[in-house]
Amino acid sequence: MAEKVTIARPYAKAAFEFAREHGALARWSDFLANASAIVTDDRVAKLLLSPRVMPADLVEVIAGVCADSSGESPDKSANETLDEPMSNFLETLAHNRRLALLPQVAAIFETLRADVENIADVQVTSAMVLDDVQRTRLRDALAKRLKREVRLHVDIDPSLIGGAIVRCGDFVIDGSLKARLQRLATELTH
Repeated sequence: MAEKVTIARPYAKAAFEFAREHGALARWSDFLANASAIVTDDRVAKLLLSPRVMPADLVEVIAGVCADSSGESPDKSANETLDEPMSNFLETLAHNRRLALLPQVAAIFETLRADVENIADVQVTSAMVLDDVQRTRLRDALAKRLKREVRLHVDIDPSLIGGAIVRCGDFVIDGSLKARLQRLATELTH
């Protein structure tokens, strides 16, 4: 996984710098998210591995599906529905046989965008559903702690018994009852 991220990073940085210079961060985010979803589809993933499929054909497939998902006019060719820099980006990835890295490129792009926009994406895994008041309190407390606007992504995991685990990059708070019980068991057995 680390190798994929290492290879994807220069592509993501190039896309990010271009999008930033042209005030198109949101458009490129959408484009990369759509393209990532396309290349992770099993049918397309098989095409990516086939030496018989030409890079231009792969670009045409991805651009065509991106166009279908964006609601563009069906009478345009696939490459016309993406702007020229997006098509060129896909062509560069395809030529270098790097289209499979689009999910990593998109993830790095989103991290760079969040840094520039001063936003922190925080993953919260809770034992129970959080109501709106709890979400607001948690978001406000994390925003104060992280000194950023916070976007919460909440998952439910009943195996935590109680409490929650909060993750934002390397920052982790494990306030779950399960973790507390495990720490107590470790202390008692040592």
